[in-house]
Amino acid sequence: MPDHPPFDLNTAHRFFSADCFNRTWNLIEKSHRTVEEDQHMLMTAFASLWHWTQRPDCTRQNLSVGYWQVSRVYVLLKQAGPALQYATRCLEYSQGEPPFYAGYAYEAVARAEALAGKYPQAREAVAQARALSDQMADAQARQMLLTDLESIPLE
Repeated sequence: MPDHPPFDLNTAHRFFSADCFNRTWNLIEKSHRTVEEDQHMLMTAFASLWHWTQRPDCTRQNLSVGYWQVSRVYVLLKQAGPALQYATRCLEYSQGEPPFYAGYAYEAVARAEALAGKYPQAREAVAQARALSDQMADAQARQMLLTDLESIPLE
């Protein structure tokens, strides 16, 4: 195997981090997925996150979003343990970042806790996310978070 591929690795990582994220998002938004699509959704979420970790311009915000997406996929797959694991990583990377990132990290925690039937913890995470939404300057981002929080079953 050659030491260097016949293409620019940074360009490839930039392409695949975004492409895999978008492919995952398309599957997340699909109302009915096959078992195979569920598998692809998980694989592309991890692929996107991995390609982000290989980029020299990767930030804590990028990692927060990547871990958020993996957590969301696990919620859709009804796997509370891994969903909470990746939501917690999302929360770690969102610390010190603008409120949007921490707000969505708490949204991921709330969703995972609710899936696990831990409703008091889910309600607490929703309260944290709502408090952070008050700090968001972008009204559209704030409304998007509040709408997503309303979709979390809390009992």
